[in-house]
Amino acid sequence: MSPHQTGTAEIALALAVVKTLVLVVGGVITYFAFKAYRRTRQQALGYLTIGFGLVTLGLVLAGLLYELLGVGLAMGVLLESLLVLAGFLVIAYSLYVQ
Repeated sequence: MSPHQTGTAEIALALAVVKTLVLVVGGVITYFAFKAYRRTRQQALGYLTIGFGLVTLGLVLAGLLYELLGVGLAMGVLLESLLVLAGFLVIAYSLYVQ
């Protein structure tokens, strides 16, 4: 067994737990941002909600694509990174817009 395979099952489990927590916490943040947008109808909060949603989706996407749809890991990570980038751009725009 190579040193790169040592603890693979434990790492996969830890990754699944962390990604699940990211989804839950990101979902809660997105929900609260959406509630604030609905209450105030401020355009910036709407963009902030979209940005947090994209980042959250992006952070869990690679594993889902790899495990459920058989997409190559590199392609999954690329798609994940593109969504996170898009989310951060929308968040930055939300902070810029008045």
